[in-house]
Amino acid sequence: MSRPFKIEIAESEEELKKRLQKASLGNQKEKLQMLWWLKSGQVSEQQEIGFRLGKDTSTVTRWLQKYRSGGLSSLLEIKKAPGAKRKINDAAIASLKQELETGIGFSSYGAIVEWFQKEHELEIEYGTVYAWVRYRLGAKLKVPRPQSYKQDEELISEFKKNSVSF
Repeated sequence: MSRPFKIEIAESEEELKKRLQKASLGNQKEKLQMLWWLKSGQVSEQQEIGFRLGKDTSTVTRWLQKYRSGGLSSLLEIKKAPGAKRKINDAAIASLKQELETGIGFSSYGAIVEWFQKEHELEIEYGTVYAWVRYRLGAKLKVPRPQSYKQDEELISEFKKNSVSF
């Protein structure tokens, strides 16, 4: 014989209905729907909840245990994975930003990879450097076109004076 199914729901039926209407995530809607069914007396067995929601009874049991232990906030809590640790520390990013703003800059992203290795002793891949510099810092590596050392500066300045600008 199974254990009797009893749960005390602290929230009112109206409050659960309002939260159910405002819920945007499907997972939260299912959990609120379950509580509303229980509070309104539409459902009296755990198996029936699982059947209506299309969930296994073990999932319903887990949800109800969360509600019993921590209340509605615990049941609706969304956990987020911490993610990987950043490969570039804040000090290195600050010095890279400063280096990019000096005007001298870098001739290529490969040069930045070498700079990280030399200055900060960080082994960072080319793609990571490119993503940081181009998208997160919003910088572009602009290097002027090479000019011949044989050019005569007087002739260039005279040409610029005499040319018609459009």
